[in-house]
Amino acid sequence: MSVEANSTDSTDGRHDDKPRPHWCNVCHKRFTRRHSLNIHERMYTGERPLQCSQCEKRFSCQHRLSIHMIIHSARYKCTDCGKCCPSSSELAVHRRSHSGEKPFECTDCGKRFTQSGNLVHHSRIHSGEKPYKCHVCDKAFSVAGGLNTHMRLHTGEKPYKCHVCDKAFSQSTHLNTHTRVHTGEKPHKCHVCDKAFSHSGTLNTHMRVHMGDKPYKCSLCDKSFSDSSNLQTHKRRHTQQQ
Repeated sequence: MSVEANSTDSTDGRHDDKPRPHWCNVCHKRFTRRHSLNIHERMYTGERPLQCSQCEKRFSCQHRLSIHMIIHSARYKCTDCGKCCPSSSELAVHRRSHSGEKPFECTDCGKRFTQSGNLVHHSRIHSGEKPYKCHVCDKAFSVAGGLNTHMRLHTGEKPYKCHVCDKAFSQSTHLNTHTRVHTGEKPHKCHVCDKAFSHSGTLNTHMRVHMGDKPYKCSLCDKSFSDSSNLQTHKRRHTQQQ
């Protein structure tokens, strides 16, 4: 029997005693969970928020991504970290991350790279070249990914959705940061004390406590602060005193 036949979210199953308050506006199929409806609707929108870490293929749900990953697991595997690559040439490039080999050097600043494509992208910093132009506004970008992300400002597209709540994001990095609210993960650790943070920006602000750095200065007095929010609180006191 197939997975679809066993699914409690399918209208074809025998579990009709379960309420299905979420339904598709296109085909009217009903689901018990909002998350299941979101995945189903990607059949019509073409949305594929999950990208394979080994190649550029994208998928609409975790189940299909997991099946795809089997393809990589039987191919070229790195003996140092276990990462699988789809070809021997990509494995050779990956292994440079372990050996420290960087054969591609920038002729302008001397910075070196493991891949030629990374050097091409980097060289645009010196040349100012921005070949990827937005057809809606005047902005241009040095890499295609920058343009793709920018276009979501115009389209309102937010393909990266949280599987715990209803929030959606235009960038995968924003979703990754958001999920830490649910998981409690704090990967950014202070090397001076035992504190850890979910955002790198919060760690940077915390480090100013150890360094004594106070870049936010009050324009009304001589006081300065390590955090911009503390400065705003301080300035309100001046307003209340007037």
